[in-house]
Amino acid sequence: MKFDKEGNTTYFEKKKTELYQELGLQARDLRFQHVMSIATRNNRIIMRMEFLKAVITPEFLLILDYRNLSLEHWLLNELASQLAGEGQLVTYSLPFEFRAIEAILQYWISKLQGRLNTLQPQILETLEALVDPKLLSVDRSKLHILLQNGKSLSELETDVKVFKETILEILNEEEVIEELCLSKWTDPQVFEESTSGIDHAEEMELLLENYYRQAEDLLNEARELRVLIDDSESIIFINLDSHRNVMMRLNLQLTMGTFSVSLFGLIGVAFGMNLESSLEEDPRIFWLVTGIMFLGSGLIWRRLLSFLGRHLEPPLPPHVPAVLKKSQPAAGRVEIKTSLKGETFGLSRGTLTNQ
Repeated sequence: MKFDKEGNTTYFEKKKTELYQELGLQARDLRFQHVMSIATRNNRIIMRMEFLKAVITPEFLLILDYRNLSLEHWLLNELASQLAGEGQLVTYSLPFEFRAIEAILQYWISKLQGRLNTLQPQILETLEALVDPKLLSVDRSKLHILLQNGKSLSELETDVKVFKETILEILNEEEVIEELCLSKWTDPQVFEESTSGIDHAEEMELLLENYYRQAEDLLNEARELRVLIDDSESIIFINLDSHRNVMMRLNLQLTMGTFSVSLFGLIGVAFGMNLESSLEEDPRIFWLVTGIMFLGSGLIWRRLLSFLGRHLEPPLPPHVPAVLKKSQPAAGRVEIKTSLKGETFGLSRGTLTNQ
């Protein structure tokens, strides 16, 4: 798909050999690689934004292998008008290659921003459902959704980093920025404007810096979302540990209660044996032994619970007396005065300490 300066569009199919010979490029320049790079060859700008591959000249923009539904929508509805100067590009008054580069960079950064805008509400909604302290268990379906969103967020961070590093490589090379200004070397009028004070290389650098800052802001938002996921995972584990500790404490209390009852149940076992004694003739012995069993079991259980509470509850911070709090600054002042006095009279610190 070919776009000229007025936004007119033409479609054609051509062999790769004929195309790079016509453009004055080499075969490796038109290699279809899913990488991200911006390079110049023979007064041509070759832009690779993963599946988006373009060749920019001072007269036209060439989009290679555009058969993609989302890409076709952007090409047909937005790109033509932007190249003709009808869009919101800030480089409409500059040469054609500025508008073409800005249009492609704007499309790519908006695509990355759209991915983040799609992921952010899903992640926040999932985290809000998982961090609820009232839940005794974690919904496995929510965890699966969070895992998928976390993977998508990692892929987005990688794409933004690659985009930012690609622009940074160009910003660090002044010669490459000069080479991106194609019209400066082909159009005499543009060359005269550049020498008279309107430096197109500076305009190109400002353009790239603008999208570099946008990528940096986008990466910071993604990192904040990643930190929020990590913090929420810690909160989830703390809630689960808290509920697990409650269940373990309840289990321990029931175990101690069972132990207490079983311990004094030995008395009933002893009296329940088929042995003859004088005690079974007294009708009050049954109630006496039963009362001793329940009373002893309750006392042992209470002692065990108090022992458990003393060893599981966190200790209180030590109390600092008010007199000690007031005396600390005074001691500091005395030490300072003593050190000053020692410096004044030439005394050693050890002598002052002994005094």
